[in-house]
Amino acid sequence: MSQNKSQDKLDLQTDEWFKWLLHERHAGNAEFATVIGAATKRVADRVLDAADLAPGMTLADIGAGDGLIAFGAIVRVGPSLRVTFTDISLPLLRHAERLATERGVRDQCTFLLCSAEKLADIPDASVDVVTTRAVLAYVSDKQAALREFYRILKAGGRLSIAEPMLRDEAIEAVALKKMLDDQPRGSQDRLLSIVHRWKAAQFPDTEEKLAQSPITNYSERDLVRFAQVSGFKEIHMEFHIDIFPSIITAWDVYLGYSPHPWAPSVGTILAEQCSSEEREIFEHALRPIVEGHQSNSIERVVYLTATKSRV
Repeated sequence: MSQNKSQDKLDLQTDEWFKWLLHERHAGNAEFATVIGAATKRVADRVLDAADLAPGMTLADIGAGDGLIAFGAIVRVGPSLRVTFTDISLPLLRHAERLATERGVRDQCTFLLCSAEKLADIPDASVDVVTTRAVLAYVSDKQAALREFYRILKAGGRLSIAEPMLRDEAIEAVALKKMLDDQPRGSQDRLLSIVHRWKAAQFPDTEEKLAQSPITNYSERDLVRFAQVSGFKEIHMEFHIDIFPSIITAWDVYLGYSPHPWAPSVGTILAEQCSSEEREIFEHALRPIVEGHQSNSIERVVYLTATKSRV
């Protein structure tokens, strides 16, 4: 095996973004991957609908991942669209580039390894549209990222983004911890303790941690403010909360699923933090609910559009 191919293999094994997006997000289950794929496509379609792309334009898809939005834009607009894919994950960029080659659109695409806050390789006022999907949630300096989006847009250019809001999950984890702390030492509810360990491993469980984590230390109104301070005009924000029967109905998927790239799966948390007896308690309580289709999924997504002034 050549040195480059060896490095490629190493990258794919160690990159958390690649592993989560292409494997852990759907727990390695093909059927569930189809469900997740349909859900994320609906979000991407809303972003593209609001992007208002036209032939001859240039799109910068920031944090492009596997190219869901970027490739969707090419399908919609055709061969005259130029698309820049950026990502902090080299394996994901390589994966997207391979897909572009397979789809015969490589000549329309540029691939840049960079963070959303530092788009130095994209010139000022050089793109017509900037898009993101689930990117700013993981960026520490969201204001800096929006300033960069504004900088690279042409006068009259458009921003269209969709971001998950994970703050409520953290607030629930904080509440669980407080409930446990309020119980007399030695008489704490065992199931509640296990559930707290699960939630605390995936989301901040104290007010201090909540304020420090990029995925929870902002609100949908903060995104509006960041856009406004960055210079954007005609800002429109929609905060969607959808509650529906859980899309996870198989126990192995429930154990293998990870809600975001920084979160271990439920199965990993149980294996690393719980005794065999505790794992039995957890499964006895939760498995009937999961397999009996008795739980709900909650999706919270912010859609925001804005324009750069023509003046």
